[in-house]
Amino acid sequence: MDLEARVAELERRLDALEADPPPRPEPPEGDFWALEGWKERLPALGADTGGVLFTGAVTLPTGERYEWQQAAPTTALLDAGPDGPDGGTGGATDGSRTADSLAALGNPVRLRLLREILAGRRTAAELTALDGVGTSGQVYHHLRQLTAAGWLHTTGRGRHEVPGARVVPLLVLLSAATP
Repeated sequence: MDLEARVAELERRLDALEADPPPRPEPPEGDFWALEGWKERLPALGADTGGVLFTGAVTLPTGERYEWQQAAPTTALLDAGPDGPDGGTGGATDGSRTADSLAALGNPVRLRLLREILAGRRTAAELTALDGVGTSGQVYHHLRQLTAAGWLHTTGRGRHEVPGARVVPLLVLLSAATP
């Protein structure tokens, strides 16, 4: 086969590869008891297009234990607006509250601070002492961003913590974003 024919054959094969969508990954094997229970509940909710469920039981290194589950029909997530049934903004559905919440997590230092807080480092002094998080002013800036987005709140004596209702959702987001 001459060079021109080989190039033409390679181009044909490349076009065929690019034309076919990549195969979908096989679903993981295992026991889907939570999923099966959720699917049984969907008809009673009138959720004929399905929905999502996340749940978790977590014991942090500090000994604090959190159990949480949250579910939403697909239509509530797609049709009602990204911030909930009324958009979370008095009727607007621009998704700015959701975007702000996710944007606060879009910084590696903030993610590290959240992980450290979950692990038990709760004061700004403890967090500022960590290598690679920046100056005390930068740490305070990150803590304010996380607090404004609802990922943190301050307790007495300048201690920071992830609100209980946000621990499992935060861990779900970290899990979902990990390749």
